[in-house]
This record gives sequence, structure tokens and C-alpha cells, in this order.
Amino acid sequence: MKDLDIAKNRLIEENYALVIVKNREVLFETDASGIRGLLVAVERIGKDMKDSALADRIVGEAAAQLCVYSHVREVYAAILSQCGKQVLEKYRVHYEYENLVPHILNMKKTDLCPFEKAVAGSNTPEEAYERLRRGLTVSSG
Repeated sequence: MKDLDIAKNRLIEENYALVIVKNREVLFETDASGIRGLLVAVERIGKDMKDSALADRIVGEAAAQLCVYSHVREVYAAILSQCGKQVLEKYRVHYEYENLVPHILNMKKTDLCPFEKAVAGSNTPEEAYERLRRGLTVSSG
């Protein structure tokens, strides 16, 4: 079974929010929603994320930028935003998704997700990572 299949199956069957697999070994999984889980994974796993497969419930531009920053090889998203798709395509990251949406919204669905706003206009995945890491975001309420 391929890494992406393992990650995708664990995401769906175990109801995780995020699963990262490399060489058929689960490196990280969490049921915490939002971008914070991915940020924690980047901090904990670091360079070992290179060439891994990631399955996430929601991948917008922020998550896609973090995937590129971490050199993730392939991504599965239950929900993928147009901006996230563009980032993955630009950096030639293999991706699969169930639903493509125009934007990722905040929890109240009244505006864009604050993490998407935080990375908007980033020139590089490194810049996007630094913006997210420094917490230059508003409450996700």
C-alpha cells in the first residue's frame, strides 16, 4: 500500500484531521482541526517530512504552503481550495481531493479563514511558514 493510501485511510477510518506517512510508517496524526496540527507536525518532524504523504481534512493555501515548505511529496485533501490547488500545482506536489471549493472560510463561515488571510501575498513557502509560525493571525473564531 502506498504512503498516500495509508494516510488517506487512517484519516477517514480513524477520523483524524491530519495524518502524515513516510515509508509506510505513520510519522504524525492528530484529530485537532485547523492549521495548528500541521504547524506542530512541521515543528516536531522537521526535515523528516521530506518525501512524505499527507492526508488532511481541509487544505487551503496555508496548508499547501506548509506542505511545500516541508517538501511533502503528495497530498490528499477531503476539501481543497482553489488557492491550495494552485500552490500544489505550482510546486509540482501530487495531490488528490474529494471536494474543490473556491475558498476556505472561518468557523462561522462569515469570512475567509484567518490562516488563509495570514499567508495571502506570501512570495515563498518560507515566508508563509514564518507568518504562520510567528502567529500573525487573528483568532480563528
